Amino acid sequence: MATATLGGGCFWCIEAVFQRLQGVHSVTSGYAGGDTPDPDYRSVCTGRTGHAEVVRIDYDPAVIDFDTLLSVFFAIHDPTTPNRQGADVGPQYRSIVLYEDEDQRASAEAHIQRLSDEGAFRAPIVTEVRPLARFYPAEGYHQDYYLQNAPMPYCQAVIDPKLEKARTLFAERMND
Repeated sequence: MATATLGGGCFWCIEAVFQRLQGVHSVTSGYAGGDTPDPDYRSVCTGRTGHAEVVRIDYDPAVIDFDTLLSVFFAIHDPTTPNRQGADVGPQYRSIVLYEDEDQRASAEAHIQRLSDEGAFRAPIVTEVRPLARFYPAEGYHQDYYLQNAPMPYCQAVIDPKLEKARTLFAERMND
């Protein structure tokens, strides 16, 4: 089993997509990338903790590799908008890859360089690539959010399009 920690806006959106990938065993919403110990949702929402909303993905590298996780990650969020994803604004919504080891760091940096060289986005990629110091799980009501709240307007307006994009681009990798 391996672990990846990624942030690309609201963790509910990222969690919903990665939960459906073959080879992913669990996805936990949480906070990382800052200096404030024991953050909670309220403090992270102030934008002053340094933490981003992220997901910790436990996956089987024999089924899905880190580079494929990165491909999905960069396809389902906009890595060119600093401190913002759609209507969600603040440093807690920044695009970030928190690497576990040097292999993940090198893979993330190479992936970003490849996308940049290909001109995959109209603007420069601003995704941070930093070592993971500590991951803090979010409160229970944030876990499995889409699974429990799919009919809610936010889920339909924001998460459903990300899921549809993932299903279109990565159909062979999706469980549903």
